[in-house]
Amino acid sequence: MTAAGPVRRIVAALIVLTSTAIAARAEAVNDYPTAARVEYVFGCLKANGETRQAIEQCSCSIDVIASLLPYERYVRAETVLSMSQVRGNLGTQFRTSEQASGALNDLRRAQAEAEVRCF
Repeated sequence: MTAAGPVRRIVAALIVLTSTAIAARAEAVNDYPTAARVEYVFGCLKANGETRQAIEQCSCSIDVIASLLPYERYVRAETVLSMSQVRGNLGTQFRTSEQASGALNDLRRAQAEAEVRCF
């Protein structure tokens, strides 16, 4: 008997595991809904001029952010950013909380990396 049969099964199992891992990673990188990506790009275009080059740079930017920051953390940071602009006690809680600061710092680091890579 040869070892070809067991080796083939092992190779097939490794291929399946590798494919599953690659698919899982692709889903993790692409967990941002299209609407969230478009909203980011629209805001970015308003800030950077509505040119073809800005479209490319802004699209690149959200892709980099998505690769560095899971969507759940992005939403948390965007919420903190929005709520910190509210006046009064509620806004103060979002401006001074350590958890809120951490969420904003994560977003700012991802945005800074996107700036370096894309602009």
